[in-house]
Amino acid sequence: MQTFGIYIHIPFCRQKCFYCDFPSFAGRESKIPAYLQALEQELYLLRRGQAEDGLCGGTGRLAPVTIYIGGGTPSVLSLPELEALFALLGRQIDFAGAGEITLEVNPGTAAEDKLQLLREAGVTRLSVGAQSFDDGCLQAAGRIHTGQEAEKIILQAQELGFADISLDLMYGLPRQTLPVLEHSLAKALSLGVQHISIYGLQLEPGTAFARMQEQGRLHLPDDALTEAMYDCINETLPAAGYHRYEISNFALRGHESRHNLSYWQDVPYLGIGSGAHSYWQGRRCFNQDSLAGYMEDISRGKVLAHIEENMTAQAHMEEYCFLALRTACGISAAAFQQKFRQSVHEVYGKKIAVLAERGLLRQTGDHIALTDLGMKFGNQVFGEFLL
Repeated sequence: MQTFGIYIHIPFCRQKCFYCDFPSFAGRESKIPAYLQALEQELYLLRRGQAEDGLCGGTGRLAPVTIYIGGGTPSVLSLPELEALFALLGRQIDFAGAGEITLEVNPGTAAEDKLQLLREAGVTRLSVGAQSFDDGCLQAAGRIHTGQEAEKIILQAQELGFADISLDLMYGLPRQTLPVLEHSLAKALSLGVQHISIYGLQLEPGTAFARMQEQGRLHLPDDALTEAMYDCINETLPAAGYHRYEISNFALRGHESRHNLSYWQDVPYLGIGSGAHSYWQGRRCFNQDSLAGYMEDISRGKVLAHIEENMTAQAHMEEYCFLALRTACGISAAAFQQKFRQSVHEVYGKKIAVLAERGLLRQTGDHIALTDLGMKFGNQVFGEFLL
């Protein structure tokens, strides 16, 4: 049976964060019941139409190895809505083979009774969107919670028995200084979470931050301070036992995100819900961002219908290298040979040699990976893998 993952998008939020360009909507909670019906219909259509491709197990339901429920803010759903979500997922998905079931929670919407429901529903991993433990940074980024609320949710989840808790943090935010970042890192370490994802702020078109930048109202840390924050992160977390297994992700051994690793390891996945993307049978497909457009498509039986890319062999090779190089393991020469029937050195040997000479790549046995310097300037390396 084919190995694949499922991503389920919940596009509802209490408030849109100022940096967010994901397909998500504030103040549309009245649409949740109809949206949940569309999710089940999409899963049913995929199950019915793709069973011959190895999507279904002996139960006839979809049988992914990982499930990730993200957003938006999945925890904005009420208790009855969360119960309805997991009921419909149970009708269409066989959870038995899913070794990891992740759900994103926002400290501003995740009460203890919701955490208890998630635990009973089979969620194995919580991803807590804290972003910072500093209230000034949180307010400046448009977050709806406080640092104390983020800490409280983590402690409650631990008391309920969640053994895999991931914490999202950001750096380069307005009002963020190096001591403020150091405080957030220290708080995360003191809480003993198993996984930390930490991202530098990117100004994306169409976001509130982008508009503020255009108006001269956005004041961000300068490049030197942002680089000092980056260096602080990459010194502090490994020293505390969190190994950097991907450019932006650190984990205690054995607590890496299996679902996200599958993205970087060329594993197929289905994206369910508005704005969700799928990688299936050599194609990248997407659902419409708008709620109305997505639900109209599903009502007409259209799944995997919007093609973003039919990947050529060359594009597949390039993307395989970009994604693999994001991880600490990098490119496996043996896996590359098996997948593309060519040696990675035959295709990229000269570029690998030049990048290694510049201190950006290293080769250890079968693996070609970014050095610490390469992690810092990853985009420069990735550009060299365009054929």
